[in-house]
Amino acid sequence: MGRYYNGDIEGKFWFGVQSSDDALHFGAIEQEPAYIDYYVDDIEQVEDGLKEARDELGQDEQRLNDYFDKHNSYNHEILIKHYKETYIIDLTEKELSRKLELLARIDLGEKIHKVVKEQGSCSFSAEL
Repeated sequence: MGRYYNGDIEGKFWFGVQSSDDALHFGAIEQEPAYIDYYVDDIEQVEDGLKEARDELGQDEQRLNDYFDKHNSYNHEILIKHYKETYIIDLTEKELSRKLELLARIDLGEKIHKVVKEQGSCSFSAEL
């Protein structure tokens, strides 16, 4: 069972990777328990959050996106093996978890950014 967010943007948080309060990285303000209601209107904070996540993830954003463009599912074991075989990089579970968390954060941030840019603000609710 997944946790969803809806409102001006809609989607599903990444299972086991992304927390329901990930929008805080983009200047969102929690508004209610059971669901977290978010409101974002500062595009600079959104852009700062995206830059911070992208800077930390680096070239792994493209590496992971390339993988997900070709595959519909994953688990840590498969991704660690993929990194070893494709990039000759040994990843720990902890390192991979952080990379996936950042990739999920970027996905959320891009959705928020698009709506704030188009409408001036973005509101949505996230299941806890």
